[in-house]
Amino acid sequence: MKEIICKLLVIGAGPGGYTCAIRAGQLGVDTVIVEAERAGGTCLNIGCIPSKALIHAAEEYDNVSHMVGLSSPLGISVESAGLDLARTVAWKDGIVARLNSGVLALLARAKVKIVHGRARFRDGKTVEVETETGIQTIRAQAVVIATGSEPVDLPGLAFGGSVMSSTEALSLTAVPKKLVVVGAGYIGVELGTAFAKMGSKVTFVEAREQILPQYDRDLVAPVAKRLTALGVRVLNSTKVKGLTDDGLVIKDAAGEEHRLAADKVLVAVGRRPRTKGLGLDELDLDRAGPFLRIDEHCRTSMRGVYAIGDLTGEPMLAHRAMAQGELVAEIVAGKRRSWDKRSIPAVCFTDPEIVAVGLSPDEARAQGFDIRVGQFPFSANGRAMTVSRDDGFVRVVARADSNLVLGVQAVGFAVSELSAAFSLAIEMGARLEDIAATIHAHPTRSEGFQEAAMKALGHALHI
Repeated sequence: MKEIICKLLVIGAGPGGYTCAIRAGQLGVDTVIVEAERAGGTCLNIGCIPSKALIHAAEEYDNVSHMVGLSSPLGISVESAGLDLARTVAWKDGIVARLNSGVLALLARAKVKIVHGRARFRDGKTVEVETETGIQTIRAQAVVIATGSEPVDLPGLAFGGSVMSSTEALSLTAVPKKLVVVGAGYIGVELGTAFAKMGSKVTFVEAREQILPQYDRDLVAPVAKRLTALGVRVLNSTKVKGLTDDGLVIKDAAGEEHRLAADKVLVAVGRRPRTKGLGLDELDLDRAGPFLRIDEHCRTSMRGVYAIGDLTGEPMLAHRAMAQGELVAEIVAGKRRSWDKRSIPAVCFTDPEIVAVGLSPDEARAQGFDIRVGQFPFSANGRAMTVSRDDGFVRVVARADSNLVLGVQAVGFAVSELSAAFSLAIEMGARLEDIAATIHAHPTRSEGFQEAAMKALGHALHI
């Protein structure tokens, strides 16, 4: 098999890798991308997209379930509600397949060569790929490592049998009667909530004092209230000891052991960078803990070797990886670029959803800012009432001396769609007056953003 020689080699066709390759191809860079599995990576195949499809299906089923009989305040009634999870999963897989084909088409349009197989570095500019037809050697002037991350298991809870990661949870063909979710971060709460809506008796086991520990209590409170309404049991400050034939063994905050019966156990305690088998140790790249250390140009400690996405650290978000991929492609093409993003939005697709952009009030104070905060509840928002979901709020954090917006957070039904407005405000250096003076369409949830800015300025109109 002949060697492939190219200007840019991208290892991993996840959101960061394929974005990098497509942009490089658009700029005329001779590019090769290597992928061991399906293009699209974790996000498209076993993460963001399939989980949101399942969450949507669960929401629809839950809504219909509440229309059985005459219990719906909307006046809509149905005879009964049913769920065929195997059919739901097939529908989800169809969406994934459609998007996967789209990624391949975009790579082909950008004239990117795809090599299927597992890559391993021979040196900083040479990679050997184990393909179905043998070893393919690829030499490149620049290499981008974009291999992403993988779920972390726990001692005594190795994946397999009744213990599953999010990957297996997204492909179940029957709803488990009793589901225990170990880890109540965003992946665990998103999927646990979906299964609760589909009929599972769900219990969360979380080692910390609250669910979704990356968010402050005010943002988490509406989510916790919704879980209670769904009949979900939450065990905070509780650790897992192991799994026996009698169930999952846990130890509570008082040190007492208990057993939880479970048909399935979903372990969602975090993710780690996927670096095994790449030969990275031979390259002796600088690390930041388990992650590859990069600079503002996504350069590693080796000349011509870049890294993007989850294996470069938190936040492990697809849109961060995409932005890094585009950045590196343009650098390789000769453009002057550096990482100068002011904010990376974080969205949690729980019920209700949570959006966080920029600094929270506590983070702003910790950085020494004297701040003003405006918070507007959706209970005073007309659009929220018309869809029967007026829980949650929008919160704006700004400097007290200049009114420069430092952060925006929201919790509420469908607030993920507000994340773009929040990010744009911070990237553009908006002040409270800019947001307050911008006409926001009525009736929409976005009015909550304007009203929160007005509240911070001391003249909210609808509260």
